[in-house]
Amino acid sequence: MATERYNAREVEARWQKIWNDKDVFVTHNDDPRDKYYVLEMFPYPSGRIHMGHVRNYAMGDVVARFKRAKGFNVLHPMGWDAFGMPAENAAMQNKVHPKDWTYDNIAAMRGQLKIMGLSLDWSREFATCDVAYYTQQQRLFLKFLESGLVYRKNAKVNWDPVDMTVLANEQVIDGRGWRSGALVEQRELTQWFFRISDYSEDLLEAIESLDRWPEKVRLMQKNWIGRSEGLRVRFEFIDAAPTGDTALEIFTTRPDTLFGASFMGLSPDHPISTELAKTNPELKAFIDECRRVGTSEEAIEKAEKRGIDTGLRVKHPLDDSVELPVYVANFILMDYGTGAIFACPAHDQRDLDFARKYDLSVKPVVLPKNADPAAFEIGNEAFTDDGTIFNSGFLDGLSIPDAKEAVARKLEAISIGGAPQAERQVNYRLRDWGISRQRYWGCPIPVIHCEDCGVVPEKDENLPVQLPDDINFDKPGNPLDRHPSWRETTCPNCGKPAKRETDTMDTFVDSSWYFARFTAPDCDQPTDPKAANGWLPVDQYIGGIEHAILHLLYSRFFTRAMQKVGALDLKEPFKGLFTQGMVNHETYRLGDGANGRWVSPAEIRIEDIDGSRRATLLDTGDEVTIGSVEKMSKSKKNTVDPTDIIDTYGADTARWFMLSDSPPERDVIWTEDGVQGAWRFVQRVWRLIGEIAENSEPRGGSAPALSGNALALRQASHRTLAAVTADLEGLGFNRAVARIYEFVNAIGKALSEGLNDAAMEYAVREAADYLVQMMAPMMPHLAEECWSALGHDNLISEANWPTVDETLLVDDTVTYPIQINGKRRGELEIAKEASKEEVEAATLSLDFVQKALDGNAPKKLIVVPQRIVNVVV
Repeated sequence: MATERYNAREVEARWQKIWNDKDVFVTHNDDPRDKYYVLEMFPYPSGRIHMGHVRNYAMGDVVARFKRAKGFNVLHPMGWDAFGMPAENAAMQNKVHPKDWTYDNIAAMRGQLKIMGLSLDWSREFATCDVAYYTQQQRLFLKFLESGLVYRKNAKVNWDPVDMTVLANEQVIDGRGWRSGALVEQRELTQWFFRISDYSEDLLEAIESLDRWPEKVRLMQKNWIGRSEGLRVRFEFIDAAPTGDTALEIFTTRPDTLFGASFMGLSPDHPISTELAKTNPELKAFIDECRRVGTSEEAIEKAEKRGIDTGLRVKHPLDDSVELPVYVANFILMDYGTGAIFACPAHDQRDLDFARKYDLSVKPVVLPKNADPAAFEIGNEAFTDDGTIFNSGFLDGLSIPDAKEAVARKLEAISIGGAPQAERQVNYRLRDWGISRQRYWGCPIPVIHCEDCGVVPEKDENLPVQLPDDINFDKPGNPLDRHPSWRETTCPNCGKPAKRETDTMDTFVDSSWYFARFTAPDCDQPTDPKAANGWLPVDQYIGGIEHAILHLLYSRFFTRAMQKVGALDLKEPFKGLFTQGMVNHETYRLGDGANGRWVSPAEIRIEDIDGSRRATLLDTGDEVTIGSVEKMSKSKKNTVDPTDIIDTYGADTARWFMLSDSPPERDVIWTEDGVQGAWRFVQRVWRLIGEIAENSEPRGGSAPALSGNALALRQASHRTLAAVTADLEGLGFNRAVARIYEFVNAIGKALSEGLNDAAMEYAVREAADYLVQMMAPMMPHLAEECWSALGHDNLISEANWPTVDETLLVDDTVTYPIQINGKRRGELEIAKEASKEEVEAATLSLDFVQKALDGNAPKKLIVVPQRIVNVVV
């Protein structure tokens, strides 16, 4: 065996079949052991897995296998986030049905994932486009609707005129649709919404309890929810607005800067703006132009700050002598605060840019520390740091917090039309979640429109509202709108002819509760509450940082909503969250610099010529420029096909490299040299285990008396086991790998010194067992093969994690650095209990000390107990 080369392809297929035939990874809800739920964010079935998938799922698999070995009942499921526009685009481009395209891709990717040897419970697999899944999603929708968590209203949306669907703000890039590239329009549409904003404070407060989430993700969620405390202030119009309003209400977090007010700003969608535009063509054209920019804050932030003077004026609430002009401005959002602002250009950059463009006043009212109030001016940048209030009458000399409080008290005491001029208010940036999408390949919204009864929920017994298969994509837009019969139905209330809702749900809905469905995927309700409460929250959730806000926030809301309707009884879905880094690779180009075409790694040969790396095309020999290391992407062709790597080196090699190269939260650079290094290590371990298996007998009974090299190896075994156990508990996969490399060196050294007695044979056998068990979560196929070679008759996948002997972790020796005349020359290892006299005698017996003394007695011999020895000659 020791001379046989490890055949990954044969070995991995064999062990995968054994695991599958024995249902090793099938999880049972009634298992009495403590539970552990590990879940990686499920993939979109694009048709091929990529190296990011390999890294993500390898990490989750290590956790699952480790926790299973530690005695937990582990739930480690897999499914597919399968609805969405890519399937419809494929249908249009390739004349294939979205369902066929999706399920074909699922079959291909399932096969690719299975050859990775992942310890997944495939019996719980589902796709969100399965009728069985979206039936339960429709049932949840109706429960949410009944409990007041869902409503319908007219709303301004981003409309892609090519894909003919609503886009989320995040899907509008530089004013264009993320897929079509078309200029996005803003339209008023009737949309369905979830009341996520009702949970703003709860979602915010609970972030503090998520102590196993990355701090950067918690901060991103806090910022997205965006709690702000401030004042709602009423500015009296000089003449009433065309809407009849006598005051303009604004929300501000900076009432301390009111004396620096220069103008008022209205959102283009403010009711006053809309009313004024009816008789003002210039304003109407401006508003129409604003609506083409998109609704995202990013798009508004990037746009040039522009506006139209409405001619309206308001009184300053703290200075009757000041009147402020009212502009419609393109940088004000209607869905934050009141859709109107007071502008203090000196201390807000957007206000300043606007004021400079329209030659409006810029009055500083916050003075930087140690600045001269007579000389301080605002240039091209607003002053937004801390300081002292000045130029502000009764507020002069106050700190910002004290000034805020003083303004609040003063304005609260003033009455306008029987109401206070200001009142304290808490606002949130988080808006309700619009879930309506004008597309076919999504979960149908189970409501019906009746001319007599209005909007009517479908009856539960009529679920599912199933997507029709006989659709076509000959025209852009939602095929459900033009289907000849699907839309026609009867009203559940009155029985008269009615029409189905043709909007489908945002795919974020599908992924906001799948983790709960995995706990009982065959239940005839959305969840089995007993199973959901037993398994949830997910103990370890793993996925990309790109989902840090929306998916995670929506899932947190959904869990609360499901709690409200009795589907489960908890608030937070994910106890631990880990966001892994990306997989990067060199880029290659053929031709002149930035104008050359991208070339894939599979198309080139790289050689080391006189210490320099040179790349050439395989088929022509043309030289290729080696570029920067960047995230793997199809556009730059710097991707590596995981299937090719697994076919060549095996799944364990790919997994080992992904886990070993860098800390899991950081990016990893995929290199051929790194993969080959991992492959060489696989072969080395196989040879090492083979040599041990052929030259020693399995351990039996308790350990014999050990000393010398045998004791040192046994100590190394248990110290490595303790360290690797801690590393895997803390997701320090790369640290565990490094320790295993060192441990293999220690075993190899012990073998080279010979198995000359029973003690050494026992220590080597124990070391081999521990080595195989420690690498099993990371290289499971190799571990099974080695475990079998060592004579074990059980699967390592079902074996318990070894127990550390704590007594072997205690050092009974100490190493003294030995200095001669203050310079370190060597070291002395001696028993910790050795007396000062024993340390002195042992030091003087060292060869390099005797050589330095040259037969003379030392002038001084200084021993600092358990620290250092200094010999003065």
